[in-house]
Amino acid sequence: MSMNNLDLLDYFNTLLMPEKVKDFCPNGLQIEGKSEISKVICGVTASQALIDRAIALDADAIFVHHGFFWKGEAANICGMKKKRIAALLKHDINLYAYHLPLDIHPVLGNNAQLGKLLNVEDIRPLNAASPEGIVMQGTINGGISGADLKAKLNARLGRQPLLESPNSKLIHTLAWCTGGGQGYIEIAAQQGIDAFITGEVSEQTIHTSREMNIHFYAAGHHATERYGSQAVAEHLRAETALDVIFVDIPNPA
Repeated sequence: MSMNNLDLLDYFNTLLMPEKVKDFCPNGLQIEGKSEISKVICGVTASQALIDRAIALDADAIFVHHGFFWKGEAANICGMKKKRIAALLKHDINLYAYHLPLDIHPVLGNNAQLGKLLNVEDIRPLNAASPEGIVMQGTINGGISGADLKAKLNARLGRQPLLESPNSKLIHTLAWCTGGGQGYIEIAAQQGIDAFITGEVSEQTIHTSREMNIHFYAAGHHATERYGSQAVAEHLRAETALDVIFVDIPNPA
């Protein structure tokens, strides 16, 4: 069974509602390929490695969280970008990309999936964070030590997180923003959250953790954002007749 590429675009837009959020890149169909789609490859980033896998698997479309055409980058289609786009065009492969809409989706989103993976309870958006859903909060039943949460992240994500632990109190409340969300740690601390998880760390983040007395975890950009695209792949398999494969391209960042 197949689906028209523009019908699949409508499906993704209805599912992920990109109009709800102002983003740093165009969400939706970024590169148009063949009109009929039977096989879709889902992944985190539209890297050359993912594109090559899609070509090898004879895919008609790729769905990713990190696509192309970011604000602030050079508009020239040269070098690495030219090679990636040329490969997609040569093989007539559609590229769909959804950035913030995939982060904030209440069920399939990166944030929702990370909370589910960690068995966090009472999951809801963190107040004062914009757009809604970009930072989530929840509770850990019975509390957990900083070291035990680090071990749990390592076990669930397959990556050793960086931990800054300014106190020895149990963690009962948790906030998180997958990917490059370290800038939201101050909002979490101001609201009395015990610990904050994100993908990346900046130099000033450690000082904020220490001075505002909040546990901080940098668990990896890729590691924390692997599960949204995987959830979309599972959704497509269940709800459509398309052949859908999730391909994880390892990335230590």
